[in-house]
Amino acid sequence: MLQHIRERFTGVFAIVLLGMLAVSFIFFGIGNFTFLSGDFAAKVEGSEISLAQLEGTYQNQLLTYSDYGNLPPEIRQTLKSNTLERMIRERLVEVHVMNEGYRIGDEQIATLLQSATQFQENGVFNRELYYAWLDQTVQDPRMFEANQRREYRISQLQRGIGATAFVTPTEYRRYLNLFAEQRQASVAIFDIASLADTIVVKDEDVQTYYAARPDDFRSSESVDFEYIEINREALAAEIEIVDDVLQRYYDDNSHRFLQDEQRQARHILLTIDDGEEAAQQQAIALTARINAGEPFEDLARQYSKDGGTAPQGGDLGTVMQSQMPGALGDAIFSMADGDVLGPVRTDFGFHVLRLDQVISGGALPLAQVRGELMQELQADGVEGQARALERQLSDALFDATELEAVAGDAGLEVMAVTGFTRTGGEPFGANQAVIDTVFDSLTLSEGQISDVVEVDANRSVMLRVVEYHEAARRSVDDVRDDIVFGLQSERAINIIEDRSRRLREALEEGRDFAEMAFELEADFTPDLLLGRQSTDVDSIVLNDIFRSKKPSPGHSRLGSAITADGDYVVYMVDAVVPGRPETIPLAERDQRKEDLQNTAGAADYNAFVNELIRTASIERNEGALAEPDFLQ
Repeated sequence: MLQHIRERFTGVFAIVLLGMLAVSFIFFGIGNFTFLSGDFAAKVEGSEISLAQLEGTYQNQLLTYSDYGNLPPEIRQTLKSNTLERMIRERLVEVHVMNEGYRIGDEQIATLLQSATQFQENGVFNRELYYAWLDQTVQDPRMFEANQRREYRISQLQRGIGATAFVTPTEYRRYLNLFAEQRQASVAIFDIASLADTIVVKDEDVQTYYAARPDDFRSSESVDFEYIEINREALAAEIEIVDDVLQRYYDDNSHRFLQDEQRQARHILLTIDDGEEAAQQQAIALTARINAGEPFEDLARQYSKDGGTAPQGGDLGTVMQSQMPGALGDAIFSMADGDVLGPVRTDFGFHVLRLDQVISGGALPLAQVRGELMQELQADGVEGQARALERQLSDALFDATELEAVAGDAGLEVMAVTGFTRTGGEPFGANQAVIDTVFDSLTLSEGQISDVVEVDANRSVMLRVVEYHEAARRSVDDVRDDIVFGLQSERAINIIEDRSRRLREALEEGRDFAEMAFELEADFTPDLLLGRQSTDVDSIVLNDIFRSKKPSPGHSRLGSAITADGDYVVYMVDAVVPGRPETIPLAERDQRKEDLQNTAGAADYNAFVNELIRTASIERNEGALAEPDFLQ
């Protein structure tokens, strides 16, 4: 039906609509259509950020909040201001990298795209997947690749600044000392759930609580409705594709599955850490040993310095020459099946190679692409069936008053939904199209059968409201359990707050921790030796313990915290055990050093951008932040 309308959006109707728009411009002025205006939101070194760009970015940010319609105006204003500041930073960096001559070649962009896993099939770049993804995300290939080029240029700047960051040995040692530090603490836990379960709430307490809150405990307005569904996945399961049809489809489309020649090889990498001559001589010796009959895989596991392939006997996997440029790729693609070659010099060191398999180029065999072709054929068949069913249901609306009759003619089942609110409900969740249709005046008040509604890419429905339930206060019996739980929790919190306060006061007076914890019914654990990654206590409590000041000799540090589960904790830090970096595994120490350097690099990059902002010519249009909010 929507397509039917679009096809007729021409002629007299279009002229009348354009006339109405013209009248609105005449009477209200073009200034009211700010989303069409050419004014700028900011100018960064002469480069404009338009109002439309700001509005689009801001609206996308706003839509990440599920309750964006209820955000206070001041929060929305802050969000919009922060969005503009972020766009200014990004534009300034773009201008800087362009002025500094950062350039990204077509070959680099092609390599970047081909390495993206979402565009690969069986580890090989698939152009059809790439263009299908662009269609699905509604992106123009040129614009997308231009964005990738821009992001790549910015990442060059980030990597360049990050590469200059360094961590001194003293800083690194200090960091490892702090990371490996341990703290000895005694902990008392007041379990709120256990205490709440022991609290008895009388019926008169429930009645009093309910009566004192006349505006609470209201149920949302809701509807019960019936619906019929066109499910493309269910239709696909019923479609059978015979082998002859599949073969013809493959013959017609085999040009889409062309692949370059691929080769499967193994290597042994010998780095030049101990000298180039020594590495070369070792490569020559290993080549001779392999040619003499020693297993290549065993030698690779023993001698190769490539930690990613050595455990697999040096297996490089199946590659195309475009995926392995340079001397290594040239060598692999010059060898014959079964050849051993070495040494081969690259930037990484010396390689010994063995070619295990040559996979000829050309079209992939039918067996390898069978699943994809079956899906395409099923999708084509499903789409035809689904459209035919949608047309049949739409046509049936002219005569039908009962959904059962429409369903029977189409061979579909009538299903029911109860208690569906303006925030949604199962089985449709918070699908806005279904919510809008259910609460539309024609379906809600007049009882009409709806038009076909697209729920998602696989489902379309037609529905009829059966019964409407107004918002009303729920009875005290319906909410009794909630009230009891609330009163138990409230009283338990009051009791625990009092007990934890009394415990702290007693400890400050020098009373015995274990004795007082027992008296106040807390779970007590003495002398825990905790590291920064310990799981013996709640993470919130652990962070609190490590944030507390170090105790002085004979004077413990007292503190308290509330866990993620709502339990109250009183702790006493008795001692600090200095960290010993040598207790941290070497691999983890290396990873920590890399993380520390990355953090330093990120801080340097942020400082660099802040300096750019300080010295740049930036003009902000304050009126841009006052532009109307179209999602308000």
